[in-house]
Amino acid sequence: MSADLVALDISSASQLVQKRTVSPVELTEACLKRIEQLDRQLNSFITVTADSALREARQAETEISQGAWKGPLHGIPLAIKDLVETAGFKTTAASAVLKDFVPAQDAPIVQRLKAAGAVLLGKLNLHEFAYGGSGMIGHFGVVKNPWNTAHITGGSSSGSAAAVAAGLCYGAMGTDTAGSIRLPAAFCGIVGLKPSYGLVSTRGVIPLSFSHDHAGPMTRSVTDAALMLQVIASYDSQDICSQKFPAVHFPAAMEEKKISDLRLATSREFFWKDLDPEIEKAAEDAVALLAGLTAGVRDLTLPVPADRTVFVCEPYAYHLKYLPDHAHDYHPETLRRISAGTDVTASNYIEKHQQMQRLRRQILEIFEEIDLLITPACPVLPPTIAELEAAPDQLRPTELVMLRNTRPFNVWGLPTISIPCGFSHSGLPIGLQITGAPGEEAAVLAMARAYEEQTDWHTRKPPLS
Repeated sequence: MSADLVALDISSASQLVQKRTVSPVELTEACLKRIEQLDRQLNSFITVTADSALREARQAETEISQGAWKGPLHGIPLAIKDLVETAGFKTTAASAVLKDFVPAQDAPIVQRLKAAGAVLLGKLNLHEFAYGGSGMIGHFGVVKNPWNTAHITGGSSSGSAAAVAAGLCYGAMGTDTAGSIRLPAAFCGIVGLKPSYGLVSTRGVIPLSFSHDHAGPMTRSVTDAALMLQVIASYDSQDICSQKFPAVHFPAAMEEKKISDLRLATSREFFWKDLDPEIEKAAEDAVALLAGLTAGVRDLTLPVPADRTVFVCEPYAYHLKYLPDHAHDYHPETLRRISAGTDVTASNYIEKHQQMQRLRRQILEIFEEIDLLITPACPVLPPTIAELEAAPDQLRPTELVMLRNTRPFNVWGLPTISIPCGFSHSGLPIGLQITGAPGEEAAVLAMARAYEEQTDWHTRKPPLS
């Protein structure tokens, strides 16, 4: 029974809970049992909040039995990346700098999840302070890929991806500054959605680069991503990065979107360069399938942003409050990356930030001609942990290659989803990105779900025992 329960997605589990066929307590106990059985192999959790999770599950069970069902996340066990502040529980950012930090209040996205009745299982491991795409660096160790534990999960939302893929929780919150939701989602064979910049509040999320930071859901299906997004998407007047978007009910809007009218494009000049052959074939097959469902696919040349000044400067500015007193608490490589912002002048930062704002306006022009952009999520397959440990000087260059196809969408601030589109001969997942105009999450989700309905990649489960 426990194994059957953890195999469900949010949508299926929610239906059973609403009908009172299965209780939130049973779902929570099944997840906690699976965490106990498997997380020694994966290292996806930093903190498991078993006692409070069971209390929340019992409360949800009582509320539902009394007819006070709050919606699809009511009684559903989820987990939170340990970059997001949670009242009464440590928020460490996977760093010794914050190893004892206990926030006084929940981040708004946590507040919204709790208000929707979600059960929070604990805090998930990550690349230290989210400053990396490998998940190799952190005070609590490396997270391992459920599909093959010799390989990385990608980062920085490494624990979130591993936990969802392995069935330790039904969905998770991730954050994405250069691909930190989509890269590990692609490497772990799950769905990862980076919403439009400012759609989801990042207040109470320890920042990496506030101009590029996004928070979003990581799930086993596109429908589940829509269900989570519906809860967490909201204007936050206290978050200076939050933006007002027209109100949308994402699950319904996704259903109503007419797929056959959508105009698709790809951009081979940049996003298809130097692809692993297996990734190239999987992505080509996906594009061909999508072309047959829609108004067709064209190729575009895009002015892909390359400058990283804003990204380099903002982490340094944030971490000044911890430096130099806690310099020894950072991993040396994290400290080196943060310190790279030391020499950025105010005038240079202002110039590059204005340039970024212009790029965000200019990219809107392509959506006068198309509706969605289709690209491979990552040009390479997940490396092994051993090969990255053997060449530490190549870790950052390798991460920059892995993040090549995801990073531009943070600069542009566009809604982008990674969905499973195949597997390598060695059994490692491959991801496909679908991107839309700001506020067009419904089109992105609709196209992703249409692809999901035509394939079975998302139904496959890692070979764990």
